Amino acid sequence: MSPVGRALLLALLCGLLSACAPQRSVRVEPSDRPQPRGTPTGLYEVVRGDTLYGIAFRHGMDYRELASMNGIGPPYTIYPGQRLRLSAGTTAQPTAPARPTREARGVIAPIVAEQPARPASGSTPPPTARPQPPPGAPPSSAPVTGTPAPVTPSVTPSLPAGPPRWQWPAEGQIVSRYLAGDPTRQGVNLAGRGGDPVRAAADGVVVYSGSGLIGYGELIIVKHDETWLSAYGHNRKRLVNEGEAVRGGQQIAELGRTGTSRDMLHFEVRRNGRPVDPLGVLPKR
Repeated sequence: MSPVGRALLLALLCGLLSACAPQRSVRVEPSDRPQPRGTPTGLYEVVRGDTLYGIAFRHGMDYRELASMNGIGPPYTIYPGQRLRLSAGTTAQPTAPARPTREARGVIAPIVAEQPARPASGSTPPPTARPQPPPGAPPSSAPVTGTPAPVTPSVTPSLPAGPPRWQWPAEGQIVSRYLAGDPTRQGVNLAGRGGDPVRAAADGVVVYSGSGLIGYGELIIVKHDETWLSAYGHNRKRLVNEGEAVRGGQQIAELGRTGTSRDMLHFEVRRNGRPVDPLGVLPKR
């Protein structure tokens, strides 16, 4: 057989083998929550359910850095539709009411408040409200004053004294390790079975409990002090709420596979908002 014939026969055989091989599907998760059309690069538009901790965690920032960059002070109230700067060189264009000037003390800082509701037409204003215009007069264009109330503020327990005393959050074997600079490997993955206990790695306060961060599934974030956070992703069920104090070793979730193809815990440790290798702080096994 000529060289050309052999090449054609080899190509045909390769094609047949490829057609018979089992097909694998790969699902690629988007790296971030889709932003409304027209949102400039370097800005993030707040949606209902967001918290300042969650936004900062998603973008690898410290929540205090994000708050300072956008002129947001305690209790760090944010609003749906508000645009936040993610870098110092970006100019934010707020599209929501300014933050409240009256501090609501004793709340867990990063919350999203409802938009202030305008009085219904014809309703009787309270005694301190601005007088209504006479019948037939054009409506006033003066802005509505007042402070919008935050949504269901949670009392913040005091943070533990001293540095975190770390312990393993699950008993499974490590199936993926931290790799500096790789956004897909910012922690460790621990194998397990659905329903296995997920435990707090140290004393702290829950600052996020939800599923709004794409790629993490059902996620819990615990603040241990002003420096350290830990995160627990892909849970089957979350057992703690935002604002709740937890003890190291306390079960906070059930291990699962939300956002992944196998049962496992994704565990991250962050120092001042930046990921660090969890194996550098966890005790040796």
